[in-house]
Amino acid sequence: MTVQDSNFARLIELAREKSSEKRRDLLREVTELFFDSGEQTEDVGSLFTEVVGSVAADMETSVRAELARRVADAKNAPSALARRLALDEIEVAEPVLRWSKALSDADLVQIVRTRSQEHLLAVTRRDTVSEAVSEAIVQHGDDQVVGALLRNEGASLSRDTYEAVVERAQTSKALQAPLVRRKTVPLDLLNEMYMAVEANLRAEILKRNDSVDPAELERALKKARVRVAQAYGALPEDYEEAHRWLQNQKLRNALSPPVLVRLLREKERTKFMLTLADLAHIDFDTARRIVEKDDIDALAMCCRASNFDRALFVTLAVLISGGDRGFGRAEAFGSLYNDIPIEAASRAMRFWRVRRQSEGTKAA
Repeated sequence: MTVQDSNFARLIELAREKSSEKRRDLLREVTELFFDSGEQTEDVGSLFTEVVGSVAADMETSVRAELARRVADAKNAPSALARRLALDEIEVAEPVLRWSKALSDADLVQIVRTRSQEHLLAVTRRDTVSEAVSEAIVQHGDDQVVGALLRNEGASLSRDTYEAVVERAQTSKALQAPLVRRKTVPLDLLNEMYMAVEANLRAEILKRNDSVDPAELERALKKARVRVAQAYGALPEDYEEAHRWLQNQKLRNALSPPVLVRLLREKERTKFMLTLADLAHIDFDTARRIVEKDDIDALAMCCRASNFDRALFVTLAVLISGGDRGFGRAEAFGSLYNDIPIEAASRAMRFWRVRRQSEGTKAA
Protein backbone atom coordinates (compact mmCIF):
# COMPACT_ATOMS: atom_id res chain seq x y z
CA MET A 1 0.00 0.00 0.00
CA THR A 2 1.38 3.42 -0.95
CA VAL A 3 1.63 6.36 1.45
CA GLN A 4 -1.23 8.04 -0.40
CA ASP A 5 -3.41 4.94 -0.07
CA SER A 6 -2.58 4.67 3.62
CA ASN A 7 -3.52 8.31 4.23
CA PHE A 8 -6.73 7.84 2.28
CA ALA A 9 -7.64 4.80 4.37
CA ARG A 10 -6.98 6.59 7.64
CA LEU A 11 -9.21 9.47 6.53
CA ILE A 12 -12.04 7.05 5.83
CA GLU A 13 -11.51 5.51 9.26
CA LEU A 14 -11.65 8.98 10.85
CA ALA A 15 -14.86 9.81 9.04
CA ARG A 16 -16.53 6.62 10.31
CA GLU A 17 -15.31 6.77 13.92
CA LYS A 18 -18.06 7.60 16.44
CA SER A 19 -16.11 7.80 19.72
CA SER A 20 -15.10 11.41 20.44
CA GLU A 21 -11.97 10.33 22.33
CA LYS A 22 -10.85 8.02 19.54
CA ARG A 23 -11.70 10.69 16.96
CA ARG A 24 -9.42 13.15 18.72
CA ASP A 25 -6.50 10.73 18.70
CA LEU A 26 -7.23 9.70 15.13
CA LEU A 27 -7.52 13.34 14.05
CA ARG A 28 -4.08 14.07 15.46
CA GLU A 29 -2.63 10.96 13.80
CA VAL A 30 -4.19 11.70 10.40
CA THR A 31 -3.00 15.31 10.54
CA GLU A 32 0.56 14.27 11.29
CA LEU A 33 0.52 11.65 8.53
CA PHE A 34 -0.82 14.13 6.00
CA PHE A 35 1.70 16.90 6.70
CA ASP A 36 4.70 14.63 7.20
CA SER A 37 4.24 12.79 3.91
CA GLY A 38 4.91 15.81 1.66
CA GLU A 39 2.84 16.63 -1.42
CA GLN A 40 -0.58 15.04 -1.67
CA THR A 41 -2.85 14.29 -4.61
CA GLU A 42 -5.73 16.68 -5.15
CA ASP A 43 -8.24 13.96 -4.20
CA VAL A 44 -6.54 13.21 -0.90
CA GLY A 45 -6.15 16.91 -0.15
CA SER A 46 -9.84 17.57 -0.79
CA LEU A 47 -10.91 14.60 1.29
CA PHE A 48 -8.54 15.63 4.08
CA THR A 49 -10.08 19.11 4.17
CA GLU A 50 -13.64 17.80 4.14
CA VAL A 51 -13.17 15.08 6.77
CA VAL A 52 -10.77 16.86 9.09
CA GLY A 53 -12.69 20.11 8.89
CA SER A 54 -16.00 18.43 9.67
CA VAL A 55 -14.61 16.36 12.52
CA ALA A 56 -12.76 19.30 14.07
CA ALA A 57 -15.87 21.52 13.88
CA ASP A 58 -17.61 19.19 16.33
CA MET A 59 -14.76 19.26 18.82
CA GLU A 60 -13.81 21.75 21.54
CA THR A 61 -11.78 24.87 20.93
CA SER A 62 -8.53 23.39 22.25
CA VAL A 63 -8.63 20.60 19.65
CA ARG A 64 -9.30 23.01 16.79
CA ALA A 65 -6.56 25.31 18.08
CA GLU A 66 -4.08 22.42 18.04
CA LEU A 67 -5.06 21.63 14.47
CA ALA A 68 -4.74 25.31 13.52
CA ARG A 69 -1.18 25.49 14.88
CA ARG A 70 -0.24 22.46 12.80
CA VAL A 71 -1.85 23.93 9.68
CA ALA A 72 -0.16 27.29 10.26
CA ASP A 73 3.30 25.66 10.26
CA ALA A 74 2.69 23.32 7.32
CA LYS A 75 4.08 24.04 3.87
CA ASN A 76 1.48 21.84 2.17
CA ALA A 77 -1.67 22.88 4.06
CA PRO A 78 -4.83 22.81 1.93
CA SER A 79 -6.04 26.36 1.38
CA ALA A 80 -9.68 25.44 2.02
CA LEU A 81 -8.83 24.08 5.47
CA ALA A 82 -6.68 27.12 6.27
CA ARG A 83 -9.57 29.42 5.31
CA ARG A 84 -11.99 27.45 7.46
CA LEU A 85 -9.75 27.69 10.50
CA ALA A 86 -8.97 31.37 9.87
CA LEU A 87 -12.69 32.15 10.09
CA ASP A 88 -13.03 30.35 13.42
CA GLU A 89 -12.94 32.07 16.81
CA ILE A 90 -9.70 33.93 17.46
CA GLU A 91 -8.14 31.25 19.71
CA VAL A 92 -8.26 28.94 16.71
CA ALA A 93 -7.75 31.45 13.92
CA GLU A 94 -4.75 33.42 15.24
CA PRO A 95 -1.85 31.09 14.30
CA VAL A 96 -3.29 30.55 10.82
CA LEU A 97 -3.83 34.27 10.29
CA ARG A 98 -0.30 35.07 11.45
CA TRP A 99 1.72 32.33 9.80
CA SER A 100 -0.09 30.27 7.19
CA LYS A 101 1.13 30.67 3.62
CA ALA A 102 -1.97 28.83 2.40
CA LEU A 103 -4.10 31.98 2.73
CA SER A 104 -4.23 34.19 -0.37
CA ASP A 105 -4.61 37.96 -0.35
CA ALA A 106 -8.24 37.48 -1.38
CA ASP A 107 -8.76 35.21 1.65
CA LEU A 108 -7.19 37.75 3.98
CA VAL A 109 -9.21 40.65 2.59
CA GLN A 110 -12.42 38.70 3.09
CA ILE A 111 -11.45 37.88 6.67
CA VAL A 112 -10.55 41.50 7.38
CA ARG A 113 -13.92 42.66 6.06
CA THR A 114 -16.01 40.14 8.00
CA ARG A 115 -14.29 39.11 11.23
CA SER A 116 -13.42 40.70 14.57
CA GLN A 117 -10.80 43.30 15.39
CA GLU A 118 -8.78 40.52 17.02
CA HIS A 119 -8.71 38.70 13.69
CA LEU A 120 -7.52 41.89 11.98
CA LEU A 121 -4.83 42.37 14.61
CA ALA A 122 -3.51 38.87 13.91
CA VAL A 123 -3.31 39.67 10.17
CA THR A 124 -1.26 42.81 10.88
CA ARG A 125 1.39 40.59 12.49
CA ARG A 126 2.15 38.54 9.40
CA ASP A 127 5.72 38.70 8.12
CA THR A 128 4.44 40.50 5.01
CA VAL A 129 1.15 42.25 4.33
CA SER A 130 0.29 43.29 0.79
CA GLU A 131 -1.04 46.70 -0.24
CA ALA A 132 -4.50 45.27 -0.89
CA VAL A 133 -4.71 43.68 2.55
CA SER A 134 -3.31 46.83 4.22
CA GLU A 135 -5.97 48.92 2.50
CA ALA A 136 -8.72 46.66 3.85
CA ILE A 137 -7.21 46.79 7.35
CA VAL A 138 -7.17 50.60 7.35
CA GLN A 139 -10.77 50.67 6.14
CA HIS A 140 -12.10 48.22 8.72
CA GLY A 141 -9.64 48.28 11.60
CA ASP A 142 -9.76 50.34 14.78
CA ASP A 143 -6.84 52.51 15.90
CA GLN A 144 -5.12 49.65 17.74
CA VAL A 145 -5.22 47.51 14.61
CA VAL A 146 -4.04 50.26 12.26
CA GLY A 147 -1.28 51.20 14.70
CA ALA A 148 -0.06 47.60 14.69
CA LEU A 149 -0.07 47.61 10.89
CA LEU A 150 2.06 50.78 10.83
CA ARG A 151 4.56 49.23 13.22
CA ASN A 152 4.99 46.21 10.93
CA GLU A 153 7.79 47.15 8.53
CA GLY A 154 6.89 44.09 6.47
CA ALA A 155 3.53 45.64 5.58
CA SER A 156 3.20 47.50 2.28
CA LEU A 157 0.91 50.54 2.09
CA SER A 158 -0.10 52.31 -1.10
CA ARG A 159 -0.05 56.10 -1.42
CA ASP A 160 -3.87 56.21 -1.12
CA THR A 161 -3.77 54.12 2.05
CA TYR A 162 -1.12 56.38 3.58
CA GLU A 163 -3.29 59.39 2.81
CA ALA A 164 -6.25 57.76 4.55
CA VAL A 165 -4.10 57.05 7.61
CA VAL A 166 -2.81 60.64 7.69
CA GLU A 167 -6.36 62.01 7.61
CA ARG A 168 -7.29 59.74 10.49
CA ALA A 169 -4.15 60.45 12.48
CA GLN A 170 -4.89 64.19 12.55
CA THR A 171 -7.32 63.47 15.40
CA SER A 172 -6.03 60.11 16.66
CA LYS A 173 -3.05 60.26 18.99
CA ALA A 174 -2.85 56.47 18.94
CA LEU A 175 -1.82 56.58 15.29
CA GLN A 176 0.54 59.53 15.37
CA ALA A 177 3.69 57.94 16.80
CA PRO A 178 3.61 54.77 14.68
CA LEU A 179 2.88 56.87 11.57
CA VAL A 180 5.65 59.41 12.15
CA ARG A 181 8.15 56.66 13.02
CA ARG A 182 7.35 54.47 10.03
CA LYS A 183 10.31 54.55 7.66
CA THR A 184 8.31 54.38 4.45
CA VAL A 185 5.72 57.10 5.08
CA PRO A 186 5.96 59.61 2.17
CA LEU A 187 7.85 62.74 3.15
CA ASP A 188 5.09 65.18 2.20
CA LEU A 189 2.52 63.26 4.25
CA LEU A 190 4.95 63.07 7.15
CA ASN A 191 5.24 66.85 7.16
CA GLU A 192 1.48 67.19 6.97
CA MET A 193 1.44 65.62 10.44
CA TYR A 194 3.66 68.33 11.94
CA MET A 195 0.81 70.54 13.12
CA ALA A 196 -1.08 67.62 14.69
CA VAL A 197 1.62 65.94 16.79
CA GLU A 198 3.44 66.58 20.06
CA ALA A 199 6.88 68.17 20.36
CA ASN A 200 8.88 64.93 20.46
CA LEU A 201 7.30 63.72 17.23
CA ARG A 202 7.81 67.13 15.62
CA ALA A 203 11.50 66.79 16.38
CA GLU A 204 11.54 63.43 14.62
CA ILE A 205 9.88 64.94 11.55
CA LEU A 206 12.45 67.71 11.41
CA LYS A 207 15.26 65.18 11.81
CA ARG A 208 14.03 63.22 8.81
CA ASN A 209 13.69 66.42 6.77
CA ASP A 210 17.29 67.18 7.59
CA SER A 211 18.46 63.79 6.35
CA VAL A 212 16.90 63.83 2.86
CA ASP A 213 18.64 65.03 -0.27
CA PRO A 214 17.29 68.07 -2.16
CA ALA A 215 15.94 65.95 -5.03
CA GLU A 216 13.80 63.85 -2.68
CA LEU A 217 12.60 66.97 -0.92
CA GLU A 218 11.57 68.54 -4.22
CA ARG A 219 9.67 65.40 -5.24
CA ALA A 220 7.84 65.48 -1.92
CA LEU A 221 6.97 69.14 -2.39
CA LYS A 222 5.47 68.43 -5.81
CA LYS A 223 3.26 65.72 -4.33
CA ALA A 224 2.25 68.08 -1.53
CA ARG A 225 1.15 70.72 -4.04
CA VAL A 226 -1.16 68.24 -5.71
CA ARG A 227 -2.60 66.97 -2.43
CA VAL A 228 -3.42 70.34 -0.85
CA ALA A 229 -4.70 72.07 -3.97
CA GLN A 230 -8.31 71.74 -2.73
CA ALA A 231 -10.61 71.46 0.27
CA TYR A 232 -9.96 74.02 2.99
CA GLY A 233 -12.14 74.35 6.08
CA ALA A 234 -15.12 76.69 6.32
CA LEU A 235 -14.01 80.31 6.54
CA PRO A 236 -14.92 82.64 9.44
CA GLU A 237 -17.94 84.88 8.89
CA ASP A 238 -15.78 88.00 8.83
CA TYR A 239 -13.23 86.54 6.43
CA GLU A 240 -14.23 88.66 3.41
CA GLU A 241 -14.22 91.86 5.46
CA ALA A 242 -10.82 90.99 6.94
CA HIS A 243 -9.48 90.11 3.49
CA ARG A 244 -10.53 93.51 2.11
CA TRP A 245 -8.84 95.18 5.08
CA LEU A 246 -5.65 93.21 4.39
CA GLN A 247 -5.58 94.21 0.73
CA ASN A 248 -6.09 97.85 1.67
CA GLN A 249 -3.21 97.70 4.16
CA LYS A 250 -0.95 96.23 1.48
CA LEU A 251 -1.88 98.95 -1.00
CA ARG A 252 -0.93 101.54 1.62
CA ASN A 253 2.34 99.71 2.41
CA ALA A 254 1.08 99.59 5.99
CA LEU A 255 1.60 95.89 6.56
CA SER A 256 4.54 94.86 8.75
CA PRO A 257 5.18 92.30 11.51
CA PRO A 258 4.43 94.73 14.40
CA VAL A 259 0.86 95.04 13.08
CA LEU A 260 0.32 91.50 14.33
CA VAL A 261 0.66 92.63 17.96
CA ARG A 262 -1.95 95.36 17.53
CA LEU A 263 -4.40 92.98 15.91
CA LEU A 264 -4.12 90.50 18.76
CA ARG A 265 -4.57 93.20 21.37
CA GLU A 266 -7.65 94.47 19.54
CA LYS A 267 -8.95 90.86 19.36
CA GLU A 268 -9.08 90.99 15.56
CA ARG A 269 -8.44 87.26 15.22
CA THR A 270 -9.37 86.82 11.57
CA LYS A 271 -7.33 89.85 10.53
CA PHE A 272 -4.44 88.55 12.62
CA MET A 273 -4.57 85.11 10.99
CA LEU A 274 -4.75 86.59 7.49
CA THR A 275 -1.87 88.96 8.22
CA LEU A 276 0.28 86.21 9.72
CA ALA A 277 -0.42 84.06 6.68
CA ASP A 278 0.53 86.88 4.33
CA LEU A 279 3.72 87.93 6.13
CA ALA A 280 4.93 84.37 6.68
CA HIS A 281 3.85 83.21 3.20
CA ILE A 282 1.71 80.38 4.52
CA ASP A 283 -1.94 79.57 3.86
CA PHE A 284 -4.80 80.85 6.00
CA ASP A 285 -5.73 77.37 7.22
CA THR A 286 -2.25 76.79 8.67
CA ALA A 287 -2.27 80.21 10.37
CA ARG A 288 -5.71 79.48 11.81
CA ARG A 289 -4.56 76.13 13.22
CA ILE A 290 -1.62 77.84 14.93
CA VAL A 291 -3.91 80.37 16.62
CA GLU A 292 -6.85 78.13 17.47
CA LYS A 293 -4.62 75.44 18.99
CA ASP A 294 -2.39 77.98 20.80
CA ASP A 295 0.44 76.19 19.03
CA ILE A 296 3.41 78.19 20.25
CA ASP A 297 5.95 75.69 18.88
CA ALA A 298 4.54 76.06 15.37
CA LEU A 299 4.34 79.83 15.79
CA ALA A 300 8.03 79.88 16.78
CA MET A 301 8.93 77.84 13.70
CA CYS A 302 6.93 80.23 11.53
CA CYS A 303 8.45 83.38 13.05
CA ARG A 304 11.98 82.01 12.97
CA ALA A 305 11.77 81.08 9.28
CA SER A 306 10.21 84.48 8.47
CA ASN A 307 12.96 86.40 10.30
CA PHE A 308 10.52 87.98 12.75
CA ASP A 309 12.24 89.68 15.68
CA ARG A 310 12.61 87.52 18.80
CA ALA A 311 10.88 90.13 20.95
CA LEU A 312 7.97 90.21 18.50
CA PHE A 313 7.58 86.47 18.69
CA VAL A 314 7.63 86.52 22.52
CA THR A 315 4.92 89.19 22.55
CA LEU A 316 2.76 87.23 20.11
CA ALA A 317 3.24 84.03 22.12
CA VAL A 318 2.27 85.79 25.36
CA LEU A 319 -0.87 87.27 23.80
CA ILE A 320 -1.93 84.01 22.15
CA SER A 321 -1.37 82.09 25.40
CA GLY A 322 -3.47 84.68 27.22
CA GLY A 323 -3.26 86.68 30.43
CA ASP A 324 -0.96 86.04 33.34
CA ARG A 325 -0.27 82.49 32.15
CA GLY A 326 1.32 83.90 29.00
CA PHE A 327 3.41 86.52 30.81
CA GLY A 328 4.75 83.88 33.17
CA ARG A 329 6.15 81.93 30.23
CA ALA A 330 7.81 84.84 28.41
CA GLU A 331 11.35 83.73 29.24
CA ALA A 332 10.61 80.17 28.11
CA PHE A 333 9.17 81.52 24.86
CA GLY A 334 12.37 83.42 24.20
CA SER A 335 14.46 80.31 24.78
CA LEU A 336 12.21 78.33 22.47
CA TYR A 337 12.79 80.83 19.69
CA ASN A 338 16.56 80.78 20.15
CA ASP A 339 16.70 76.98 20.18
CA ILE A 340 15.19 76.57 16.72
CA PRO A 341 17.86 76.41 13.98
CA ILE A 342 16.97 78.69 11.10
CA GLU A 343 17.78 75.92 8.60
CA ALA A 344 15.36 73.50 10.26
CA ALA A 345 12.63 76.12 10.41
CA SER A 346 13.10 77.02 6.76
CA ARG A 347 13.00 73.38 5.70
CA ALA A 348 9.74 72.74 7.54
CA MET A 349 8.22 75.94 6.20
CA ARG A 350 8.78 74.80 2.64
CA PHE A 351 6.02 72.24 3.18
CA TRP A 352 3.72 74.73 4.87
CA ARG A 353 4.24 77.22 2.06
CA VAL A 354 3.16 74.63 -0.48
CA ARG A 355 -0.34 75.12 0.90
CA ARG A 356 -0.03 78.84 0.24
CA GLN A 357 0.92 78.19 -3.40
CA SER A 358 -1.98 75.77 -3.82
CA GLU A 359 -4.38 78.22 -2.21
CA GLY A 360 -3.27 80.91 -4.63
CA THR A 361 -3.67 78.59 -7.60
CA LYS A 362 -7.16 77.67 -6.48
CA ALA A 363 -8.17 81.30 -6.00
CA ALA A 364 -6.90 82.19 -9.46
